[in-house]
Amino acid sequence: MGRSPCCSKVGLRRGPWSEKEDALLTDYINRNGEGQWRSLPKNAGLLRCGKSCRLRWMNYLRPGIKRGNIGEDEEDLIVHLHGLLGNRWSLIAGRLPGRTDNEIKNYWNTHIVKKLQSSGIHLRPHSGFPRPPLPPPAKEPPQVKRSKKRQRKSPPEKEDDEQGPPRTVVHRPKPIRISAPAPSLPRLNSWDSYPSVGSSDAD
Repeated sequence: MGRSPCCSKVGLRRGPWSEKEDALLTDYINRNGEGQWRSLPKNAGLLRCGKSCRLRWMNYLRPGIKRGNIGEDEEDLIVHLHGLLGNRWSLIAGRLPGRTDNEIKNYWNTHIVKKLQSSGIHLRPHSGFPRPPLPPPAKEPPQVKRSKKRQRKSPPEKEDDEQGPPRTVVHRPKPIRISAPAPSLPRLNSWDSYPSVGSSDAD
């Protein structure tokens, strides 16, 4: 149920790009714009994978990419941003105009990590955040035993100035339930309330 591969990779070229391939890719993107990377190789006449075309354009051929070595100011900024953002290379590249996320990631792994480790800064696993080396463990001073019984602290008394005028206290009586026996009523049989059968009034 996953996403289908971008191409069959059968009969496609691998390895370094030639100048002719770079020219074909650049001309096609200048005419049609970026995007549609799956169909781009076939439309541009390239025997490359769509992902390979996208990475070649984004990391090497795109106009505005800054060439040359990374300077000390950029390196300091990379270390600072990596301490804040971690391995989020695209966000770091957004703060360094002209540099790609791939270039910054490669520079971090090949140059900066070795430089930090040689200066005694160890990197945390997984996150890569620099941290200072741990100091040697110091001996703890002996702890003073305290008595188990703790005296309860009485609440501090309020001063007369803070109390203000005296308050009037109203006491309400508590409700009391009175349980008196219910008056007993004479029980009547159902036949007593009716005149007897066959009897008639003398009047």
